[in-house]
Amino acid sequence: MIRKAMEEDVPAVGKIYERILAQEEAGLCTTGWLPGVYPVEATAHAAWEKGELFVWEESGALIAAAILNQTQPDSYAQGDWRFPALPEKVMVLHTLVVDPEEKGRGIGRQFVAFYERYAEEQGCAALRMDTNARNQRARTLYRSLGYREAGIVPCVFNGIPNVELVLLEKAVGAGL
Repeated sequence: MIRKAMEEDVPAVGKIYERILAQEEAGLCTTGWLPGVYPVEATAHAAWEKGELFVWEESGALIAAAILNQTQPDSYAQGDWRFPALPEKVMVLHTLVVDPEEKGRGIGRQFVAFYERYAEEQGCAALRMDTNARNQRARTLYRSLGYREAGIVPCVFNGIPNVELVLLEKAVGAGL
């Protein structure tokens, strides 16, 4: 079940971030994130405070989370967007995470489907998100779900230097 997070969910989301970062340190995945920099529990807490943190709960355990809002990072201004929309008509997916112990079950795909429905319900016309160019797994997933790469922007992203940020987009509604 995907739902808006409650304050008591924040530490569990922080633990998912930590498990993913540990996997990266062990060479088992590539996100381009940095331990102690991004994402951290404070990332989840800030999103919860704004009512933007969503979690997937299954059998009493949190197994995935994402931040959904209409905040486009400054780097998005450099995107080659094919689906232009006023800022209030754009929904952005940030920091989608699935607990590494749950990978391979299609949870990421299902969370993106939730995001798409949520954006449409909010009256949005365009979906946007980003990932680090190093994160080939995410890029492959998003491409398979119909997302178009709208550019790669070199930047410092969420405190992480030397990021090649891949901007992605998809139309909402009939364009899905």
